[in-house]
Amino acid sequence: MDTPQTGALAGIKVLDLSRILAGPSATQLLGDLGADVIKVEKPGEGDDTRKWGPPYIRDAQGKETRESAYYLSANRNKRSIAVDIGSDEGQALILRLLEHADILVENYKVGGLAKYGLGYEQLKERFPKLIYCSITGFGQTGPYATRSGYDFLIQGMGGIMSLTGEPDGTPMKVGVGIADVMTGMYAAVGILAALQHRNASGLGQHIDISLLDTQIAWLVNAGTNFLADRQLPRRLGNGHPNIVPYQVFDTATGPMILAVGNDAQFGRFCDVAGLPGLAADDKFRSNTDRIANRQELCTLINERLRSRPREDWLADLEKVSVPCGPVNNLQDVFNDPHVKSRGAELRLRCPWASGGEIGLLANPLKMSRTPAAYLRPPPRLDEHADEVLDDWLGMANELR
Repeated sequence: MDTPQTGALAGIKVLDLSRILAGPSATQLLGDLGADVIKVEKPGEGDDTRKWGPPYIRDAQGKETRESAYYLSANRNKRSIAVDIGSDEGQALILRLLEHADILVENYKVGGLAKYGLGYEQLKERFPKLIYCSITGFGQTGPYATRSGYDFLIQGMGGIMSLTGEPDGTPMKVGVGIADVMTGMYAAVGILAALQHRNASGLGQHIDISLLDTQIAWLVNAGTNFLADRQLPRRLGNGHPNIVPYQVFDTATGPMILAVGNDAQFGRFCDVAGLPGLAADDKFRSNTDRIANRQELCTLINERLRSRPREDWLADLEKVSVPCGPVNNLQDVFNDPHVKSRGAELRLRCPWASGGEIGLLANPLKMSRTPAAYLRPPPRLDEHADEVLDDWLGMANELR
């Protein structure tokens, strides 16, 4: 039975031919905002991430399913249909579905869908209103266009690993697939912009977005620092290239973050820490001075912070509005009263899962009129085939 869509994108139909993380995270975001997302998967196998476990979700009988927690992270608010796009019948079915689609999202290699008559250039005349979003590792053009792109490789090639890790340690990737996730975010923004353009012009367009382009774009201040003076930055561990003190420090009971953003905050920190002379010292008076004398200052601060429990420092510094915080593990995160009050953990009803529900990360958008809605758990492979064909085409039995 079809579930009525609600939200800002209600009525928008998305054909999702993507897999792994970048594309699925983009289409999940669209689904959270009300779009009707149809996840097209390879028969018998489905999205690669279904098997990226453990952990796997257990079914009502307590047995492991084929759905990994990784897969669940990017596939709610979608319906699944298995289609063999390598067959004439599968290609014909995709074309029929496109007659009703507003958006197509795909992450095949460059030219991959063109082999099946489903490339943008082959479709744009027949479907002039279609917004066609292609997500690849390196983009549709350029010397690397035909290469496969994976998050880890892109983090290395795109520079973020050169900035991450201890000064004398190994370059380090971010602990989640952040290049994929950010590409999905940019893809969703591009799709929404294309929808607005279509509202004004009546025309769709092709969106060419790559992991490498996106990774370089979110180098942000670090990338711009380099472009300003062409000096290679060194890894600073948890330090900040442009602000001091702004890093992790030890306390008597565990690490804490001190994030001093201006000279006034530094003065208040020094008062609380019992180091009033530091704020007046010519070596530390301004942020520029503190950057020049980073190691000396941070050594002094670390020695002082080790003298008391973290909880005491956090309480005293928060009283005088000096930005600080704990370094939480994930149990700490989801037990935090503020995190709970904001609803970051989503318990979504899921009939096929043990206990009848699954835990997911909630959408962070808080919209007063069209909030994110959670209408469907991530689908099992081909779970909604008849429903989709009946809903979109009105002929479930005829095309199966």
